[in-house]
Amino acid sequence: MSFHQPLPAPSPEPPKTLYDFDLTKWETMAENGGSESQVHVIDEELSGDPNLDLEAEYLEDESPYPEVRSAVANTDDPGMPAGTLRAWILGLIWAVVIPGVNQFYFFRYPSVAIGPLVAQLLSFPVGRLMARVLPQVRIFGASLNPGPFSIKEHVVVTIMAGVGATSAYATDIIAVQRFYYNKRYNFGYQFIIVMSTQLIGFSIGGIAKRFLVSPPSMIWPSNLVYCALFNTLHAQWYIGVGKTGGISRERFFVYAFAAALLWYFFPGYLFTALSYFSWVCWIKPRNATINSLFGHQSGLGMSLITFDWTQIAYIGSPLATPWWAEANVAFGFVVFFWVITPILYFTNVWNSQFMPVLSRHSFNNKGTLYNVTMVLTDEQFDEEKYKAYSPLFLPAGFAISYALSFASVTATIVHVVLYYRKQIIVQARRSLAEQPDIHARLMSHYKQVPDWWYLCIFVAMFAFGIIGIELYSTQMPVWAFVLALIIAFVYTLPIGIIQAVTNQQVGLNVITELVIGYLLPGRPLAMMLFKTWGYITMSQALTFTSDMKLGHYMKIPPRTMFWCQVVATVIAGLVQLAVQTWMFDNIPDMCSADQKDRFVCASTEVFYTATVIWGVVGPNRLFSAGQVYGFLRWFFLFGLSPVIPWYISKRYPGSWFRYVNIPVIVSGTGWIPPASALNYVPWAIVGFFSQYLVRRRHFGWWSKYNYVLSAALDAGTAIGAILVFFCLQYPSNGHIGEDSILGWWGNTVWMNTADYNMTAGKTLLTGSDYFGPGTW
Repeated sequence: MSFHQPLPAPSPEPPKTLYDFDLTKWETMAENGGSESQVHVIDEELSGDPNLDLEAEYLEDESPYPEVRSAVANTDDPGMPAGTLRAWILGLIWAVVIPGVNQFYFFRYPSVAIGPLVAQLLSFPVGRLMARVLPQVRIFGASLNPGPFSIKEHVVVTIMAGVGATSAYATDIIAVQRFYYNKRYNFGYQFIIVMSTQLIGFSIGGIAKRFLVSPPSMIWPSNLVYCALFNTLHAQWYIGVGKTGGISRERFFVYAFAAALLWYFFPGYLFTALSYFSWVCWIKPRNATINSLFGHQSGLGMSLITFDWTQIAYIGSPLATPWWAEANVAFGFVVFFWVITPILYFTNVWNSQFMPVLSRHSFNNKGTLYNVTMVLTDEQFDEEKYKAYSPLFLPAGFAISYALSFASVTATIVHVVLYYRKQIIVQARRSLAEQPDIHARLMSHYKQVPDWWYLCIFVAMFAFGIIGIELYSTQMPVWAFVLALIIAFVYTLPIGIIQAVTNQQVGLNVITELVIGYLLPGRPLAMMLFKTWGYITMSQALTFTSDMKLGHYMKIPPRTMFWCQVVATVIAGLVQLAVQTWMFDNIPDMCSADQKDRFVCASTEVFYTATVIWGVVGPNRLFSAGQVYGFLRWFFLFGLSPVIPWYISKRYPGSWFRYVNIPVIVSGTGWIPPASALNYVPWAIVGFFSQYLVRRRHFGWWSKYNYVLSAALDAGTAIGAILVFFCLQYPSNGHIGEDSILGWWGNTVWMNTADYNMTAGKTLLTGSDYFGPGTW
């Protein structure tokens, strides 16, 4: 593929990498008969960026980050077609198929999120086929077949597939209202709530792009997987591809994809114990202590390993996250869940031994699941019923998860103020063409999206939100809706910076629950809506911003990006609602713990548990002074601890403290529950091998194959899961192989354990006994 647009001339001023700094040393090197400007960064301010190699020399027309150079081309052809009619047709097809399939899998655990990688992979041969067979005619002035299927068309298709690939968070509201509160709302209410929560975030993301997309330091690691695959499929060559021998990246992808697809049949169907590989528990299946420590279902997962990529990549691909960030997550997990949690559990703090050590459920004082209907009257909290029933208790692991969420709220703000305040100030004044990065300079040639476009989206969706809460019985006043959006606005930038650098997102779900729990106690429906607008508005803003960065890397015109994101989001929301409605009406035992096809609604159950904790019982009865979990409030002060590594890294710039990231340490385990050690420990092990050992010792191989391997494993496993489910599990109501392959030891051993049956460390002597206080 040829590129006709010449690169812009190097700026006469030394480029700035993170901040405006003066200590930049330029060297002109003449190697291999050429002369290229190179920059060696020695400014001490840059020591705060752990992704930057301070010892390396960089080409002026290249990214200073090796991860970016290994995956992103530094050239552009502005004349290459992007938002063609052909791309729109294919993109809209994926905007229907991917959200529909993912919504179907969303209620299954472990879920298989079929990301845009599948669409990215399959769109390539389909796009080339369309280029070959479609007639060269014009429809409404647009060419149906403008020529060869371009890499930019491919990116547009993939982005349209991806913006709705994740289940809309608001669909959980609908599920909880239906299955746990016995309330059903019409489609108009569902559409208004889903669209408002999805697209308000898009408008915020558009405003934040100056700070989260344009700067080269905002690398967004997960996007590098997509970039590497795009360039592999389209045979793009660029400087960062690596100068190692071996097979081509295209052939490597095919081999890895085929291997991942075929392998999934083992942990996914033939030998499911490979997925839940709690081998220590198999030796002592009835020992509650051993199962609490080594179990993967309700234990702490010290069995260490799994052979199922869906489990390893449940919290994100370990091949796409920088090792220093993975190390922070692993450190946080070990300290808080392998040291502190067992101490609390086995010393019976909070009467925790009467429950499993880790569970996504809440419990009553008899050790059984908390029945929220016992404390409600007409959907409102009933104090007398509460006193007659039971206080609410949390498993030790669940309580620690909440404590870490409290810490992340303050740690995020403190960390960003300390480490990124100068960059934020600089970016507020800097135009796209002034960015010290070749990719930003190339993108400055395109027409940008006016801010008033994003404002129009915001106003329309704001109106949707008000209509939804005023016309329907939601228990939520308008002022609470406005407050939720303010929280989202405030946290989008600091959380976005952390995610763009570390590939880890700090969740706002707990802080929004805490705020509304104190302001509107006893209103679970209002709590769900407030949490969704406060948390998902921010999360969606960062999802759209991440897509904008992908378009930035691949040089997609910003206005094309805008329209494909908006249209695909609307269509995906409609499809998700339709699929969810069909599932609720047609799948038996939906959201029950023993659902035969594993449609147990794990994430929805966590969502429901949160409504009980924060919306029904309320934080005042759990976390206020004198209450059972009142001590956890002090974790808000723990969020001030980023001052310590910041001070040490300033005092000793070359020390390893520059890699310490407190927000990632305390929020990296935010997937727990429903995730467990099964998802974190193997993830960290694979990340250490790939992102540390291989990257350090075989950088050429790593730069050529690492992101391609990640794409192949994700795509191959996703396709394998689809084949297993629709060919072997869904037909005949799941009875295929019931008397043969499904009943053998390898498919049952992991279920015949105290871990799987959520056995507590202690049990009550009689049915009339209870634990905890006598009055509450």
